[in-house]
Amino acid sequence: PEDGGVVAAPGSSSAGMGVGAVGAAVEAVAGVAAMQEEVGIRREGPEPDPDEPPKKRARLPEGESGKLEERLYSVLCCTVCLDLPKASVYQCTNGHLMCAGCFIHLLADSRLKEEQATCPNCRCEISKNLCCRNLAVEKAVSELPTECTFCLKQFPRSSLERHQKEECQDRVTQCKYKRIGCPWQGPFHELPAHESECSHPTKTGTELMGILGEMDQSHRRDMQLYNSIFSLLCYEKIGFTEVQFRPYRTDDFITRLYYETPRFTVLNQTWVLKARVNDSERNPNLSCKRTLSFQLILKSKVNSALECSFLLLKGPYDDVRIKPVIHHHSFCNDANETDYVPLPISDSVECNKLLAAKNINLRLFIFQVQK
Repeated sequence: PEDGGVVAAPGSSSAGMGVGAVGAAVEAVAGVAAMQEEVGIRREGPEPDPDEPPKKRARLPEGESGKLEERLYSVLCCTVCLDLPKASVYQCTNGHLMCAGCFIHLLADSRLKEEQATCPNCRCEISKNLCCRNLAVEKAVSELPTECTFCLKQFPRSSLERHQKEECQDRVTQCKYKRIGCPWQGPFHELPAHESECSHPTKTGTELMGILGEMDQSHRRDMQLYNSIFSLLCYEKIGFTEVQFRPYRTDDFITRLYYETPRFTVLNQTWVLKARVNDSERNPNLSCKRTLSFQLILKSKVNSALECSFLLLKGPYDDVRIKPVIHHHSFCNDANETDYVPLPISDSVECNKLLAAKNINLRLFIFQVQK
């Protein structure tokens, strides 16, 4: 040729070598491309066709399902405590979720600070009238898996309580001879072996008398309360009424919340009840522990001392838990007020329920002691 290149004759060995090398190279490139395509599919997946109709969502591998649950936790968690709600779920008008405990706490704080309660996320107003429960979220949360604290296995939240109380073989249980002083506590699957070897059934009566004596003291305190109530029910003059505590503010520079009932008549006398939060602490909204105390005031004039016993119980339409405590006072014109006594509610959660309500509705019993 004119360019001076060397051209192998057809059928020569050099031509055969060239064709074979090209074929091998093409095969190698095709193999590498196939490997790259396969690796690409495994790592990144095929590029979606924009005109292709949407397919059903494929089930995630086991390693990625945990990530999905974590994402659901972040979506369904309470905006205040950032934990999954255990009971009722409330939402503001913009859809932000709050568990029942945080929702009641926000309403109680607003009552203490004399402010309008607002959603922590969007600052819209919240109240029992403006917010509603989100039943869909409640059901979704109940189906999310959670870990048993005893056996560490995963169960839906809706069945976890029954599992921990009745089914879990690692749940903490007590010996059936606890009533005669056996202090053993351990996993449920070890209970039969312990009870077969427990030494308390073989103890003598003398050894058991000390244990039974301590149990009798606790039982005696409970029976004393009930016997006192039964004795009061035998009095000639007994009166009761439904009382409604309404919130007010003091006239101080830094106003403080207190509650007072309208005047009411019991046993032909006029009375008023007052209540205060944390014994009029300056900033009760900054305290996690909250209490209510109350006093009974006689507004009528009396000719002689009026000795009474009284107690407060929950009203017929409230769900607050109050343990009855009997108080005594001798009312006269110079001592017409009792000291502030604690309202016997179980904990701060019950106190927040009362503070979050528009009014506090209770039932008062007064027993006049006959001289």
